[in-house]
Amino acid sequence: MAGSQVPVIDLGPWRSGGPQDRARTAARVDEALRAAGFLLVTGHGIDPALPARIREAARAFFRLPAAQKEPYAVTVGDRGWLGPGAEANSYAEGAASPPDLKESWSFAADEPTGDAAVDAEWFRPNTWPAEVPELRPPVTQYLARMRALSDELLELLATALGLDQDHFTRHTGHPTWGLNLNWYPGTETVGTPLPGQFRIGAHTDFGTVTVLDRQLGSGGLQIHTDADGWQDAPYDPAALTVNIGDLMARWTGDRWRAGRHRVLPPPADTPAEELISLVYFYECDAHTRVESLPAPIGRVVHDPVDSHTYLREKLRAISVHAGTDTSE
Repeated sequence: MAGSQVPVIDLGPWRSGGPQDRARTAARVDEALRAAGFLLVTGHGIDPALPARIREAARAFFRLPAAQKEPYAVTVGDRGWLGPGAEANSYAEGAASPPDLKESWSFAADEPTGDAAVDAEWFRPNTWPAEVPELRPPVTQYLARMRALSDELLELLATALGLDQDHFTRHTGHPTWGLNLNWYPGTETVGTPLPGQFRIGAHTDFGTVTVLDRQLGSGGLQIHTDADGWQDAPYDPAALTVNIGDLMARWTGDRWRAGRHRVLPPPADTPAEELISLVYFYECDAHTRVESLPAPIGRVVHDPVDSHTYLREKLRAISVHAGTDTSE
């Protein structure tokens, strides 16, 4: 089963254990990321009341009439509301599909670097919905915790590869990141799913690590492995779900696989199911040169890429816009 390939990693021994505890944790991480690209992480220190506050405020926004949300409408990669039909993640794999059955509120890195060209593209101010002022305080707190946790995970990943602990974090001094609050309403809102239509179509994430706080649901997260195909992702209410993205897979020379996943459509037996996921996408400093680690760590030598040229191409691919055929 795929669940056996997605272990629960307790960060406690990594944070406070001795060398053997740390080495054992790192070895389990390496094994899991080779198999599925996913981990469940406990001992992360995030108070569950924090994402609960975010969900409550986000739900209040998403349930507003469309006319009140429309002024915040943006395209993928920008800051604001991604309304129905804005995104089709399967296009990242080159597979045509109907648009994803979700709405999102997107935040992104907003602290300027001082480089005008970089800031204009990647470090603009975030937008906050005036209708739900109670959203901003918990999101601001959550973002700070996610940034720190993501750097800690990158240090763990470097150790799992036998590298200096700062091998990746030396490239996250002023990184880009994104936070999507994904709303997956029931069929009374999105209608009956079309053939091949999902809440989120099959894809891999694009950056270094993704940290997901999710709710258990029938129309929930599935992951794909070569051994098992599509399987429901294991769930632990105390855990955050972590997966690596394309940039990290390239960086490790495909030693680790980007975690391929999708989110099922509203289930026929519980069509009113409503879920909200908090998805934190971590990347690296703008325009980092990502080169594959050589053997024996890496297995494949990819051409070096500019991290943010690569990210922009991926974001453009999943945007639904005029001329994109999503009828298949």
